[in-house]
Amino acid sequence: MNDISKSLMREGFSAGLIEMAERHPEIVCLGLDISKSVGVDKFKEVYPDRFFSLGIAEQNAASIAAGLSLSGKIPVFSTYSTFISTRSLDQIRVSICYNNLHVIIGGAHAGISVGPDGASHQALEDIAIMRSLPNMTVLCPCDANETKQCFVAAVEQISGPVFIRYAREALPNFTNPVEKIFPGKSKLLKSGKDIGIIACGSMVYTSLKVSELLEKYNIYSSVLNLYSIKPIDKEAIINLAKITNKIITLEEHQISGGIGSAVSEVLSQNFPVKIKILGIKDTFGESGTPQELLFKYNLNEISIFNSIQKFLNEN
Repeated sequence: MNDISKSLMREGFSAGLIEMAERHPEIVCLGLDISKSVGVDKFKEVYPDRFFSLGIAEQNAASIAAGLSLSGKIPVFSTYSTFISTRSLDQIRVSICYNNLHVIIGGAHAGISVGPDGASHQALEDIAIMRSLPNMTVLCPCDANETKQCFVAAVEQISGPVFIRYAREALPNFTNPVEKIFPGKSKLLKSGKDIGIIACGSMVYTSLKVSELLEKYNIYSSVLNLYSIKPIDKEAIINLAKITNKIITLEEHQISGGIGSAVSEVLSQNFPVKIKILGIKDTFGESGTPQELLFKYNLNEISIFNSIQKFLNEN
């Protein structure tokens, strides 16, 4: 693949928020003291009367969002994904999900590539937590364009709670900016018969680079962008398993409860094949540059390539 310009995923979240706010005057936004970091500061500039600053108060945000939704609004709030999925879990579960309220939650700065902020700020359990909640839709876009389309879908295709997970670092912005996403679906980005690679978020572009590297060794892989983690695209996963007979999953997340677990749940009940899950292995992250951390946790291109070669050589 040729070099592709990079964009911040929070810019896609911001673009989707502002575009939808113009069409839907019922959208309001709650700020949690890091509005610029997560991409909602521009909403405040355009719609100051629909923006409410709450300070660092994740539990309050979830509770207030529930009340606003019950009052006919579509509330949006975003902060670091690790704080959303742990500190405000009780309020999200009981006030938002139990009532099946249309609240859009942005889980920013997800994964290990948050970098120097370290373990306290690196969300490595958020997918597992959020996908276990009844009524919650979980979306994990791979670039800024797809983040915007996820937000559009969250407003116009879903009537209950939505969690959109996005990274801090600028990533290659390679998807079609006008291509819609559909909860419960996925995108097959590349076709090959030797192995199926299923990834979400920042690992999708990495998967394409790894696929190119594999081709140099006459190994042809399929790459599936699993942007909708819940509901999950069972049909696409099963079809991919039937074609390749071997599946590998990639994620910046604990291997327990993430997309590897979700894919395994689908295949074990419908079409069992050999599957390898690559992610964080039951440990906290640490401080470092994104490149250093991806190397340490064997999620850089060369490490993934080596894991796939080893997997294919297993009996």
